[in-house]
Amino acid sequence: MPPRDMALACIVALIWGVNFVAAQMGMEVFPPLLLAAMRFTLVALPAVFFVRPPGNGWKTVVAAGLTMGVGQFGLLYSALHFGMPAGLASLVLQVQTVFTVVLAAVLLRERPARYQVIGIAVGVAGMAVVGWKHMLAAPALPFLMTVAAAASWAVGNVVVRRRPPRDGFSLVVWSALISPIPLFLASLLIEGWPAIAASMTQVTWRALLGLAFITYLASMAGYGIWNLLLSRHSASAVAPWSMLVPPIGMVAAFVYSGEQPGVLGILGGVIVTVGVLMALGVGTGWAARHDVPSGRPAAEPPGL
Repeated sequence: MPPRDMALACIVALIWGVNFVAAQMGMEVFPPLLLAAMRFTLVALPAVFFVRPPGNGWKTVVAAGLTMGVGQFGLLYSALHFGMPAGLASLVLQVQTVFTVVLAAVLLRERPARYQVIGIAVGVAGMAVVGWKHMLAAPALPFLMTVAAAASWAVGNVVVRRRPPRDGFSLVVWSALISPIPLFLASLLIEGWPAIAASMTQVTWRALLGLAFITYLASMAGYGIWNLLLSRHSASAVAPWSMLVPPIGMVAAFVYSGEQPGVLGILGGVIVTVGVLMALGVGTGWAARHDVPSGRPAAEPPGL
C-alpha cells in the first residue's frame, strides 16, 4: 500500500475512533434505530442527484446498504443504547478484521501473507488486553449485538471487494438509499412512534452535531475512503487498519465521558499499533519471503 493510501487509512481510523462518541451524542435525543435511519437519509439526499451510480451492479449496492448500513449500524447503535460503553464498542467492532480476512480467504480466495496473519493476531491480542476488564463487566446482549455488527460489516467488506465500485464515494451515497426504509420501519416497530415524536421535540445542538459528524465525516468521508481502499487493495491489506480505531476510541471516550483507559488500555493500544505495522509488513520482510515458494523472487511487503 503506497504512503498516500496509508495516510488515507489513518484519517479513516481517526474519524471512526471519534464516531462512537458522536453517535452517543446523537442518542442523547434520538432513539438508536431512528438515528441510524436519519444518518443514511442525509447521506443519500441530496447527494444521490449529483453523484453517478457506482457501476458495480445493483445487487452489490443493495447488499452493501443492508450489511454496512442496516446490519452494522442498526445493531451497533442499539448496543450503545442498551449499555455498551463507547470505548469498548470501538474495540469489539474491530473483530471484523478477523471476519473479513477469513471470509475473503474462503469466498474470494485472497490468501493473506504470513506477516499479515501474524500482525492481525498481534492486533487482536492487543485488543483483548484493552478490553479485558471491560469485557468481564459488559452486559451480554449489547456485547453480542456489537459482535454481530462486526460480522455484518465484514460481509459488506467482502461484497465490496468482490465487485469494486468505480469510486468509493458513489457506493456510499447510492447504498445509503437502501438503508433508511428498513431502519425507519424497525424504529417504528421497536422504538415506537411516541419515542420518535418525542425526540423531534427535544432536539439539541449536541445531538445535531453528533448526527452531522456520523453522517458527513464517518459515512461520506470515512466509508468513501474505505471503499476506495478496498477497490485498490486486498481485504487483508485494508482490514487491519481498522485496528487503530480502538485506541483512538478509548481516548475520545475518556474526553467525552471520562472512561478510564488505565494501564491495560495504554499497553493494549501500543500492542495494537505494533500489530497493524506488522500486518503492513513493517519489519517482517523475512515472513513475506518465507511465504514465497523457492525458485521465485520474493515480493517485498508494503512498508512505510
